[in-house]
Amino acid sequence: MIKTDILIIGAGPTGLFAVFEAGLLKMKCHLIDALPQPGGQCSELYPKKPIYDIPGFPEILADDLTKNLMEQCKQFEPGFTLGERADTLEKLEDGTFIVTTNKGTKHHAPIVAIAGGLGSFEPRKPIIHNISHYEDKGVEYMIKDPEVYRDKKVVIAGGGDSALDWSIYLSDIAKEVTLIHRRNEFRGALDSVDKVQELKDRGKINLVTPAEVVGILGPDEVTGVVVKQSEHIEKEFEIECDHFIPLFGLSPKLGPLAKWGLEIEKNAIKVNNALDYQTNIPGVFAIGDINTYPGKLKLILCGFHEATLMCQAAYQIINPGKRYVLKYTTVSGIDGFDGTRKEAPKAVVKKIE
Repeated sequence: MIKTDILIIGAGPTGLFAVFEAGLLKMKCHLIDALPQPGGQCSELYPKKPIYDIPGFPEILADDLTKNLMEQCKQFEPGFTLGERADTLEKLEDGTFIVTTNKGTKHHAPIVAIAGGLGSFEPRKPIIHNISHYEDKGVEYMIKDPEVYRDKKVVIAGGGDSALDWSIYLSDIAKEVTLIHRRNEFRGALDSVDKVQELKDRGKINLVTPAEVVGILGPDEVTGVVVKQSEHIEKEFEIECDHFIPLFGLSPKLGPLAKWGLEIEKNAIKVNNALDYQTNIPGVFAIGDINTYPGKLKLILCGFHEATLMCQAAYQIINPGKRYVLKYTTVSGIDGFDGTRKEAPKAVVKKIE
């Protein structure tokens, strides 16, 4: 039995930042994640994709954000159960909880914070005969390591931000990049659309619209795709490639969490945002993209804010009647669980004469 103060379901950015905020309040955290490493979507779906809306970072790669958050919270020595999915939630008579994973690992805590992003994901696959035969043999639904595509011929299908961003990124890595979309208009950011057009004009990206991939070539591994174009007269032709990457998005699923008795709305967990992001089950919170409330924005920044308020409420539940005075880390420094202390710099007072 693993015991902790706050059990966090999900080791993405919001969950990792919650460890830091809890540590400032002398609360210990343990995290459960179905993925084999911390970082959530940032590590699994787009580790090399730049993020532009993290305060203080004009641009930071998703993987680097994860590394920074891990570095920030390691002083509070969080525990991790990785590669296992939180399966069942049991509330005991004393109000504490036992969460058991799909592999039978039991965790006991007075507070459970669900920070599972958008839940578990399944890629939206194009309807192509025998596509499953080529999965991991040239067909990939997400890009984890761009170096896999160095000096390779790549066909990307899709019309959103992921398809545009990866086409741009791989144009400097792959031998040849072809972007195929069934419409002439794209759904992504305007500057990304302009960048793709610019790279097309420079001959660094092949752009085929309106069209769609209708077949995959190769006896075992991918050697090419069959494309149907339908601007005026429908015609089919083949494109030679080493990889076919359909980026049609991911279908989020709550998985076992949907059976925990939580109040669900449109595949998200309802919380009380007027107070502390607690769910309809006292002691169970939901923070980050997995929750919903009026005015909800699915931004990492908002998840950080929610994690902070959740930890303040958790402190009051764990320490009933104990008064906590909020201190700024710029003034009070940071006390680690190992007894060390990082002092804040002394204030400098300059006399004006």
